[in-house]
Amino acid sequence: MTLENTLTQSIRKVIENLYGQSIDEKLVQLQATRKEFEGDLTLVVFPFLKISKKNPELTAQEIGDALQKEESLVSKFNVIKGFLNLSISKNHWIDTLNVIVADDQYGTVEATEQSPLYMVEYSSPNTNKPLHLGHIRNNLLGFSLCQILKANGYKVVKTNIVNDRGIHICKSMLAWKLFGNGETPESSGKKGDHLVGDYYVRFDKGYKVQVKELMEKKGLSEEEAKKQAPLLLEAQTMLKKWEDGDPEVVALWEKMNSWVYAGFDQTYKRLGVSFDKIYYESQTYLDGKAKVMEGLEKGAFYRREDGSVWADLTQNGLDEKLLLRTDGTSVYMTQDIGTAQQRFKEYNIDKMIYVVGNEQNYHFQVLSIVLDRLGFSWGKDLVHFSYGMVELPEGKMKSREGTVVDADDLMDEMVSTARETSDELGKLEGCTEEEIANIARICGLGALKYFMLKVDPRKNMMFNPKESIDFNGNTGPFIQYTHARIRSLLRKAAEAGFQLPSSLLVDMEVSEKESNLIQNLANFPSVVCQAGAEYSPALIANYAYELVKEYNQFYHDFSILKEEDEQKKAFRLLLSQSVAKVIKTAMGLLGIEVPERM
Repeated sequence: MTLENTLTQSIRKVIENLYGQSIDEKLVQLQATRKEFEGDLTLVVFPFLKISKKNPELTAQEIGDALQKEESLVSKFNVIKGFLNLSISKNHWIDTLNVIVADDQYGTVEATEQSPLYMVEYSSPNTNKPLHLGHIRNNLLGFSLCQILKANGYKVVKTNIVNDRGIHICKSMLAWKLFGNGETPESSGKKGDHLVGDYYVRFDKGYKVQVKELMEKKGLSEEEAKKQAPLLLEAQTMLKKWEDGDPEVVALWEKMNSWVYAGFDQTYKRLGVSFDKIYYESQTYLDGKAKVMEGLEKGAFYRREDGSVWADLTQNGLDEKLLLRTDGTSVYMTQDIGTAQQRFKEYNIDKMIYVVGNEQNYHFQVLSIVLDRLGFSWGKDLVHFSYGMVELPEGKMKSREGTVVDADDLMDEMVSTARETSDELGKLEGCTEEEIANIARICGLGALKYFMLKVDPRKNMMFNPKESIDFNGNTGPFIQYTHARIRSLLRKAAEAGFQLPSSLLVDMEVSEKESNLIQNLANFPSVVCQAGAEYSPALIANYAYELVKEYNQFYHDFSILKEEDEQKKAFRLLLSQSVAKVIKTAMGLLGIEVPERM
């Protein structure tokens, strides 16, 4: 429990004892005491005048007297008009710091056998193109959310569903078959996902040419031309052959998908995200079709005259949703049903969270209702972690036109920029080439991740690589540098032969800046809890920034290694060590490494 929470409950108890009336905790307004007055926290007493039936000064005096007697946290108080300024016992700050120092897992909770199981789906790439900037935000949000949920004591299964079938995949396959001349990742020197993505773009270019020709030569409307373009018709035929198990098409599909998977694995590893279980739509869509047919028999869905199967959701305030096409082929909804079926069989899921962009809000509304109708207990309560889109200063990205920001290229750019910036600031002096490369990697990726995660996930965001790599302000490198600074401080203390105690004696004075810093550390567990409840890595990111900002002010104003009082030196070093520990934990929840030196 935070200091404010403890005091709030004590104040409510005191007021009830004094005036015979219980009050809502919302009436207890605690704020930091203004610098010109003595005290740590100030209670505004005006909301209590109706029940005290006394003037503000007398009300504040009575509450202060009672609080000092009842609550050991309060060492003394003073009254300024209707404001009660409370001084917190110095013992409290030292006790709090000792607790933080002693707990290696401070701020996090271990899962037990009884803990609820959360499954989190993120990434969800298509095997017709490489991962891009939008995927980066998805992966970082998903992985961080999993880390935060684990830190709150939940069992977590990180899962990915790979979209490895469908018309989009066939477009890449057809383009390679027609124009590829046997090109492979090995022969081209390209990552497999990049190579396949090139053919997706190649298909679209050829398709647009055909549409234009049909409009000009045959006088078709654009809509008609798009439906009749030979390339599209051939891709549709290929999809039907694949679903029918045609050996040649299946072999091509297996070959090209294997290229893509190898490419994805490299990108995931570099980005620092991982999965406990990967599902493939090619392995789930048949289950989905079977489940839809089961729902049809039970009357949950209906069949139209053309043979297609639909869910009527009008009673839920939505429209009708296609589940199976006339030719029996499946749609995305069918595949999601099949995946849900497999997951339900394999795991005792208490909560299912889908990390998918906000353009799919409607899809997940429908999925929730459909799964509930099919008898999945968690269907009604599934969570769509809906996040905003990533835009660039130049505008939106378009996959078909090959104008996306490639994930691999972006990571290369971030690492390169981090190296240049660090070098310019003289932060790499005395480092070996291996150390320089590692620091550049940690800083570059840290800058990217932090910039992505510090924004409220529900909001659209503008990503500017140049702004993200800055050793000042609300950035990853600023936080990373502070951690490295503290670790350097602790190394110097050790080299000088200073032995850090495992705990501190309580009998010592603590300044306002030091107590503020301890209070900030004490707030960390509740921030982790709130981030888990709200599914918001941004809360962790911004907490880390505020902590680091406060520590740097302390570092600037107080002597540490040169402090002559050994007790004070030990206190400030332990305080610094605790800040470094919390920084490392907080950044770890964001999937960000922190360096030991910079």
